[in-house]
Amino acid sequence: MADVARRAGVSSQTVSRVANGHQGVVEKTREQVLAAMKELGYRPNSAARALKRGEFRTIGIILFTLSTTGNVRTLEAIATSAAEQGYATTLLPVAIPTQDQVRGAFTRLGELAVDAIIVIMEVHLLDAATVSLPPDVGVVVVDSNAGDRYSVVDTDQAGGAREAVRHLLGLGHRTVWHLAGPEESYASQHRADAWRATLREAGREVPPLLRGDWSAESGYRAGLRLAREPGCTAVFAANDQMALGLLRALHESGRTVPGQVSVVGFDDIPDAGSYLPPLTTVRQDFAEVGRRCVEGALRQIREHTEEPGTTLVPTRIVVRESTAPPPGPAG
Repeated sequence: MADVARRAGVSSQTVSRVANGHQGVVEKTREQVLAAMKELGYRPNSAARALKRGEFRTIGIILFTLSTTGNVRTLEAIATSAAEQGYATTLLPVAIPTQDQVRGAFTRLGELAVDAIIVIMEVHLLDAATVSLPPDVGVVVVDSNAGDRYSVVDTDQAGGAREAVRHLLGLGHRTVWHLAGPEESYASQHRADAWRATLREAGREVPPLLRGDWSAESGYRAGLRLAREPGCTAVFAANDQMALGLLRALHESGRTVPGQVSVVGFDDIPDAGSYLPPLTTVRQDFAEVGRRCVEGALRQIREHTEEPGTTLVPTRIVVRESTAPPPGPAG
């Protein structure tokens, strides 16, 4: 910094102000300092600046899988929102969600110097009494039931599932079949529970639950089975990828959509409107989930307080061409 100051003919304090992006530096002086930095190959020492401020301006992200659309879009939303606030993100994927893996991930992120950590945790792990996250760092958890212990941000999974089922019942279908996600998934559990409860509240029969793994292939396999169910006129798939496979299986089996079977998905991925037919689905606001995660993390960084509780981001159904009244007499 002293070398840059001498080359630019300014004080070290002025160099510091330019390096930190402070206002109040005359533009000509700023240009001189930047030119000197470039000429000398000077780069501000972010570690030293962080130690001085007590803040690294980095948010760590622990993620258990990059194979699902929801997790990838949530990650993108968090990174975008953090960047808008002037924070970088450091991603640490964890292959196997165990206590040791979580502890190791926190240790590694601590070594990488982050101010707070966002955990995208789709599986049941924080429910266990033996599992705890370090108390000395701000933590926000996505998609979890641990709101009594941590700050949790989640999509209103149950509300979205209820809206999907009510949409199909409102069209006149006697009942709604459900293709659920993996048993260990929080989102899958919430959507399946809401599907079941909504049918019971309406006094309708609850068909056997089918389960997939979020992939289109698992939706295809379930769809082949559902195509053999003569009483199946409506299906709520727990995500759009499984709905895609389901549509293919129904088509190959000669069951028209929505003429004979109506299908609703969940997520509203960018391609949902290009399915054949365009898919009716429940839209998740991933951008808002990301914004609220970062907002919660920054609040903990700045106020040094934890706020346990769950924040739910609303969903809404997007009606397209994959749903219609059932064939023949309804009700």
